[in-house]
Amino acid sequence: MTTSRERFGIALGLAGVLLFGGTLPFTRLAVIAFDPLFLSAARATIAGCTGLVLLLILRRPIPPRGSWLEFALAGTCTIIGFPVFMALAMVHVPASHGGVVLGIIPLATAAAAALVAHERPSAGFWLASVVGAAIVVVFMIRQSGANTIQRGDIYLLGTVLSGAFGYTLSGRLSRARPGWEVISWQVASFLPLSLVATYVLWPYSLADVSTRSWVGLAYVSFISQFFAFFVFNAAMAMGGVARAGQLMLLQPFVIVALSIPVNGERFELPTLLYAAAVVAVVIVGQRTIVKRG
Repeated sequence: MTTSRERFGIALGLAGVLLFGGTLPFTRLAVIAFDPLFLSAARATIAGCTGLVLLLILRRPIPPRGSWLEFALAGTCTIIGFPVFMALAMVHVPASHGGVVLGIIPLATAAAAALVAHERPSAGFWLASVVGAAIVVVFMIRQSGANTIQRGDIYLLGTVLSGAFGYTLSGRLSRARPGWEVISWQVASFLPLSLVATYVLWPYSLADVSTRSWVGLAYVSFISQFFAFFVFNAAMAMGGVARAGQLMLLQPFVIVALSIPVNGERFELPTLLYAAAVVAVVIVGQRTIVKRG
């Protein structure tokens, strides 16, 4: 039976999905003007400075040495792998296409949780995840019209794997400390690396960067790389990594919806039908049993 704490975690997970849903469209907006690698370094630097200031103001103690490796692994996924692969992908494919591919993150997150977070999803949970992922894959194939894997899809696969393990490790760390503190220590600890990368990759001129691209950089820095993790880390700590991760099945349709006003992409009626099917699968999946170690 789902407890009130787990239900609140699910509600936070939905809020996190909405915030993360803007990441692809705003990344797509930013890479129009910024090199993907510079964008990834800059967003990590901005988030790192923000996290460091917050930690200093609140005088948070340094995490115990036993957790440093897990922080490093989580940060490698969330600060390096996820944004770099995503930015590279957005150079090659539309945000709506990327959103559909990222629909398989819940299944990948559940697998990662089974490997490293000692969660044991039931057969019903796995079935719901597989069905949901299958719906998303069919949607991807139908919309892309491509018979071969594009370069952008390869980068998106890297995004999926980085996201799955990043969410899982961050969720496990959030069981021992607040979610905001987990992501703050992650971005702060990677700040020396991101500062050097930002300096090395700094573009020759920023004079021609449009306001829309600056908005994209601001969103992925303050929301995608920082604040959204506050919400989603807490969701995973309360509702479980696999259960909260399954809510990411909704993210493709948040992305598709946002890609219309942000990127000027098309929205087609069949998308609504696929969205309804995925929502139904998520509801079923939320009612299954996930044993937590």
